[in-house]
Amino acid sequence: MKKLSSRAVAIVTNCALALILVVVAAVCFLPSANAASSLEERVYRKGTSEDGVSLMINVYWGEEEVYAMLDILEEHGGAATFFIGGSWADDHVACVREIAARGHEIGSHGYFHLAHDGLDFEGNVREIAASVEFLSLVTDRPVTLFAPPSGAYSDATVEAAESMGLKTILWSKDTVDWRDKDEETTFLRATQNAEGGDLILMHPMEHTVKALPRILDDYAAHGLRTVTVSENLG
Repeated sequence: MKKLSSRAVAIVTNCALALILVVVAAVCFLPSANAASSLEERVYRKGTSEDGVSLMINVYWGEEEVYAMLDILEEHGGAATFFIGGSWADDHVACVREIAARGHEIGSHGYFHLAHDGLDFEGNVREIAASVEFLSLVTDRPVTLFAPPSGAYSDATVEAAESMGLKTILWSKDTVDWRDKDEETTFLRATQNAEGGDLILMHPMEHTVKALPRILDDYAAHGLRTVTVSENLG
């Protein structure tokens, strides 16, 4: 067998070193990639129910509209999850208790509607915990879900929520009813291509209340039930 020349040896060595560098670089970057993937997997944007859709009603205003929604949901035999801001709940204790008394789920929507992606871990804990503690005290029920205001969150947000035993919830359909104050637009955004597992975001707005009976009728016509977010997540 012929011996390799010094030049050939150098080429083989350099190639081996290059391969090692590529592998090392990949290993170094892999944890951060896995962490990002893991973070997204820990934020719930859709449920697993085959025939259940969930109305996520974020509340920082609209006591009169909330009561109207409760009546409509009761008439249609529907369930919903109300994500309530702590500062609003503090001023509307009777309404919060009525939501719970009618069998609906209550989740945290923070306390002061802050941008949670701008808070560090401790800041997220303080903002979420204040809401969870108050809502739990008022309703005498555990709070297990957190919906970040404006959908703004970071690693610290999810980690803070998890440290309190909370799941971080976003949505699969957004009615954007707080901005586009139109009954028909709200109806269409809540119902078009709706399917089991959908988490549908809305707010206690006058035009949303008007659209809600039609929304619930449309779900029923397509064989869909309205269930709480926790039930939807399975």
